[in-house]
Amino acid sequence: MVTVYKRIVVVGGGSAGWMAATALATALPGCSVELAESEEIGIVGVGEATFPSIRALHRILGIEEAEFLRATNGTFKLGIEFRDWRAHGEQYFHTFGDIGGLSGPQALWGQYRRVGDETLGALGEQCLPSVMAREGRFQGSASEQERQFNYAYHFDAVLYAAFLRKLALQRGVRRTEGRIVHVARRADGGVEQLKLADGRVIEGDLFIDCSGFASLLLGRTLEEPFVDFSHWLPVDRAWACPCERSGTALMPYTRATALEAGWAWRIPLSNRTGHGHVFSSRYIDEGRACEQLLRQLDGVPVAEPRLLRFSTGHRARFWAHNVVALGLSSGFLEPLESTSIFLVQSGLGRLIEVLLKGVRPTEASVAAYNSGMVRQFERVRDFIILHYCLTARRDSQLWRDMANMELPETLAFKIHAWRQAGVLHQYDEEGFDATSWLAVHAGMGHWPGRADPSLRDMPQEDALRALRLRRDSIAAAVAAMPSHEEYLSSVLAR
Repeated sequence: MVTVYKRIVVVGGGSAGWMAATALATALPGCSVELAESEEIGIVGVGEATFPSIRALHRILGIEEAEFLRATNGTFKLGIEFRDWRAHGEQYFHTFGDIGGLSGPQALWGQYRRVGDETLGALGEQCLPSVMAREGRFQGSASEQERQFNYAYHFDAVLYAAFLRKLALQRGVRRTEGRIVHVARRADGGVEQLKLADGRVIEGDLFIDCSGFASLLLGRTLEEPFVDFSHWLPVDRAWACPCERSGTALMPYTRATALEAGWAWRIPLSNRTGHGHVFSSRYIDEGRACEQLLRQLDGVPVAEPRLLRFSTGHRARFWAHNVVALGLSSGFLEPLESTSIFLVQSGLGRLIEVLLKGVRPTEASVAAYNSGMVRQFERVRDFIILHYCLTARRDSQLWRDMANMELPETLAFKIHAWRQAGVLHQYDEEGFDATSWLAVHAGMGHWPGRADPSLRDMPQEDALRALRLRRDSIAAAVAAMPSHEEYLSSVLAR
């Protein structure tokens, strides 16, 4: 493989850094890849919930599922259960699965609404992974039903970084331990070399900034401006606290519970449970937010609560001169939909696609990379805002403000299209497909003002019969599945 960059330097370890190093070494075998990290700085490394795209990444990197799960205390994830988001006592499930046709007379949700038969149960009864999640059952890729759903993982982020580090080193990545104290610039403004605290110097042609919130290269050195999303997503703090596993069943989903000034996560790992509280310091002080987190714990804490401070948004450019930022150094969107690794993966895939051309990137190709990443962040931003703006809660100032905020134009148009005609409009660079948008609209009780007339092309009796058949076949399939914990144990025993 011919590559225009002979020396690629990754700055910072953690999940983003070692993902980048492993992928670059795999895709560009003729290139030298070096990763510089400092043990004294450490990584953010809280428990991690992911998006199904991680499975595609693992396939490309040749990562075997059982080995990965064993190394990271991982579990399976079918989606996210949202509690108290629309109103106290209500819940819904964002599934990674199929809810039938989405438009025209075959729109399952439309026929379900049209029939209006209470004996059918909730719309989630028509979705295989939603029922699997509710029952705490799981069946993996060997299942006949795989085409009806996708899945992701929960894992320990520190162990995941260590797992990838081992794999990267096996593929020729060179690791350099040391704290960077100076960044030397080239005449054209790019980065020339990094100086470590002990005097060593690291030189490179292309630098990948995975230095976390510090954004050492793109933010601090190149002074790339930050595009702030906090007027739409005001959460700016998170307490994280792992606890012992309780005696409850190991459920195959993440839980997000809305609280007074934010929300709490629950991420089940095989050896412990990750808990956290994401909140806005505009609406609650850090001490009270920590107290609210501790009340959410369902086991004995195994560490002191840890506070993270952040801003939602992204750098104006993700690629400037010879620096490409991935992960927290490029931007951050709150973890409500577990998109951090997805965004790293997206940026990394785009970068490798450019590098595989074997010629020096043009201004146009770099501009296309940047505009694509900006749109990617904006699309995910809009999906996260959707969870807040549809709320019926008015019991605290955060929820009142979120329900009345002025929306980004892209999101406002999508909501209008849905309300007026039941159209699940999709732009380019979407992170979430129409099924995901439907899951949130349905879960929040947000339905179109009128039905598609083509729904009447199917006789109502036929629609009811089809819905009952689908519900019953899904229930039977799930009843035959092992529990999540049983299935996980069988995978780990391989």
